[in-house]
Amino acid sequence: MSDSTNTQHQFAQGGKTVYGASVGILMLDTVFPRIPGDFGNAATWSFPVMYRVVRGASPHRVVRERADGLLDAFIESGKQLVADGADGLTTTCGFLSLFQDELAQAVNVPVAASSLMQVPTVQKLLPSGKRVGVMTVSRENLTPDHLAAAGAPLDTPIAGTETGREFFHFIMENRPRMDVNACRLDLLDAGRQLVSDHPDVGAVVLECTNMGPYASELRRELGIPIFSGISFINWFQSGLLPPLYSGITDDPRGPTA
Repeated sequence: MSDSTNTQHQFAQGGKTVYGASVGILMLDTVFPRIPGDFGNAATWSFPVMYRVVRGASPHRVVRERADGLLDAFIESGKQLVADGADGLTTTCGFLSLFQDELAQAVNVPVAASSLMQVPTVQKLLPSGKRVGVMTVSRENLTPDHLAAAGAPLDTPIAGTETGREFFHFIMENRPRMDVNACRLDLLDAGRQLVSDHPDVGAVVLECTNMGPYASELRRELGIPIFSGISFINWFQSGLLPPLYSGITDDPRGPTA
């Protein structure tokens, strides 16, 4: 009997353009450097992602002007990512918590608009008497509205980077050159200030998606857990595309007695 008679047909289902990249990332319109650990550097991710730039969405406009007038552009770009194959969407600015509900409703896939959405979950992890602190690019511009949209308590302790050497300026001025070490020192200073001002902070959530490169050093310096946008989207992606397990241990030695 021919082997072909024992072959079972296997069919694959189509309907979109890109496969295997379940997370679509809505990018701010920037030219500043994005080093590994930043959302906008594809090498940050252990899984494929798709990008789309939302033209006109500058850091100044999104952070200082509450992304006024940009909702339709984010929705349209999100729909394009979904049409191309994304199973869920995120953004490259925690201040876009303001768009969470409208964006999720419009694109009809799960949306993780802001790293700040981790705050309620992280709070549940902490012992009594401890609370979550937030580090943000701009303390002045992170309002109760942003916190409420993410489900975070309005009295959440917050530290910004406005008075630092480099981090705030290269982002908000959209500079094409950055001093990486100065940014690192800015983040460490802000973290120390946060826990000094609020000794009850038991974990930190990083609002800014450009803070990921410094999360590990912040963990060592502050001695408490640090949750970044990367931790959030790694979790998000694991639900969009769970790993497939065969149920069989892949051991070249075979079964043992």
